Amino acid sequence: MYIGVVIEEDAAKVDALFHALADRTRRDILRRVLAREHSVSALAAEYDMSFAAVQKHVAVLERAGLLAKRRAGREQLASGDVVAVRSVASMLAELEQVWRGRIARIDALIASDPEQED
Repeated sequence: MYIGVVIEEDAAKVDALFHALADRTRRDILRRVLAREHSVSALAAEYDMSFAAVQKHVAVLERAGLLAKRRAGREQLASGDVVAVRSVASMLAELEQVWRGRIARIDALIASDPEQED
């Protein structure tokens, strides 16, 4: 039973990561905060949307663990989490290997089919 809970929590984290990365604006915000720390207000100035909308995008990235915010006086500063981004890359690499294996098995089945036409 405990293992099922852990798996559900992991699945929820993976869902949050890919949900956060599914949006073009969030990917751009993440790119910026991985390069260097930005205030949320400076980020908002880069987009043709309200400050509140940018705050929501930042919140989605923060909940997914892709960025962290800290207070510096009156500003909220956002910085990207390289370790979290690497974990996403690792997950994608694992998925790629799974699919490459499946495709290789399909290719092998097709190649071994005696009724295959050349």
